[in-house]
Amino acid sequence: MSSEKTAAAAGTVGEVRFDPFAMRPFTGYHVADYMGHWLEIGAGADPAKLPRLFWVNWFRKGDDGKFLWPGFGDNARVLKWVIERVAGEGEAFDTPIGRVPSADALDLSGLELSPEAVARLVAVDEDEWRDELPRIEGHYAEVGDRLPDKLRQELEDLEKRLAS
Repeated sequence: MSSEKTAAAAGTVGEVRFDPFAMRPFTGYHVADYMGHWLEIGAGADPAKLPRLFWVNWFRKGDDGKFLWPGFGDNARVLKWVIERVAGEGEAFDTPIGRVPSADALDLSGLELSPEAVARLVAVDEDEWRDELPRIEGHYAEVGDRLPDKLRQELEDLEKRLAS
């Protein structure tokens, strides 16, 4: 879970860093304890009542350096798919990082997106994710020994999925 730094965070604006829920500047205690707290809440809850989590990269760029997704109000199109998924609808396909919408599952009516851009938006580049693994490991090293074991296990599981 990384994002570019904003004016709310110390450091260089635009630099990518690991920032769970974009809350790092506002977390008043150690990030490992913060993550552990949320894992404990999830472990003690009725799974049917837990929220579903969705990640998105609104800032994916094409070979020309321009953003592939128009953003702003068009983000509601992805949110529509999220709502459909929660309702048990909304087509998705499995990838090593989770379920991703199929190109046909997104309401793209009225948008001028090429089929190639749409395919790239929903694609999971496994090589990029393999390249990401050492950065995640580096972030975990910064967090230190207090990092919840569940997060280490999730990273190991991701490595295995990417290797198969």
